[in-house]
Amino acid sequence: MSTAALVPGAVAVVTGGASGIGLAAAIRFCKMGLDVCIADLGIDRLESAAEAIVAAASMDPANLFAYEADVSDPEQLRALEAAVCDRFGGVDVLMNNAAIATPTDILGPTEAWQRLLAINLWGVIHGTQVFVPGMLARGRAGLVINTGSKQGITAPPGNPAYNLSKAGVKIFTEALQHQLRNTPGAKLSAHLLIPGFVFTGLSGAGLREKPAAAWTPEQTVDFMVERLDVGDFYILCPDNDVDRQLDERRIEWAADDIIENRPPLSRWHSDYTNAFKVFSEKKR
Repeated sequence: MSTAALVPGAVAVVTGGASGIGLAAAIRFCKMGLDVCIADLGIDRLESAAEAIVAAASMDPANLFAYEADVSDPEQLRALEAAVCDRFGGVDVLMNNAAIATPTDILGPTEAWQRLLAINLWGVIHGTQVFVPGMLARGRAGLVINTGSKQGITAPPGNPAYNLSKAGVKIFTEALQHQLRNTPGAKLSAHLLIPGFVFTGLSGAGLREKPAAAWTPEQTVDFMVERLDVGDFYILCPDNDVDRQLDERRIEWAADDIIENRPPLSRWHSDYTNAFKVFSEKKR
């Protein structure tokens, strides 16, 4: 089903498509022959991204659509959906990817929390609720790809609102896939992209060169397409620093905080530093 949606002539919408993973996904989809709409904020950013996509994919500009929309506003997303349907006839692939990483603190300004959650979590919810009914009615093989984060699973200290938003994306996408697979006649599937350390404007702010430990957005998208081809729901990306085994141990340790009744975020608790080190080095 996943492979069937990524075919020439299919239509993809990518939010946060003017940079980072979204831009890399738009380029990859265009190279695969899809008609693509990138949605983001900033006309200048969108125009630059459109030029980069056309050049990278050696494509007809008519098969690319750049549209300014704020994903936190459902009315703007409804206008986006109408514009895409008018331009390309419908949508087959939706990548809810737009996100920000504004620093937050538990006792910090409410406004920072509200804006981050409005984009990172509500943007995914709004995008799904606006686009999926039409995608189902279209009756074709389709995909909803929601960009989560390892921070939404292991919740490291540092930016609690971001962690909360990505944990919400995980839970929402799991529920979406459960509903889709129990919807008679649905040819649509949902998938959770879980990037590793990726050098983007979001994660690499202030850095001029990619750190050796990071993947590029292109590597992340290549891995995403590879795992979509085999039908993965959880697309857990490695990077140049952390492999699949260490990711699994970190996720398992986080879940065991509840089972073992340890302090929350015990991986970062001084009493458990050595215990986690031993655990993380064990073979499964």
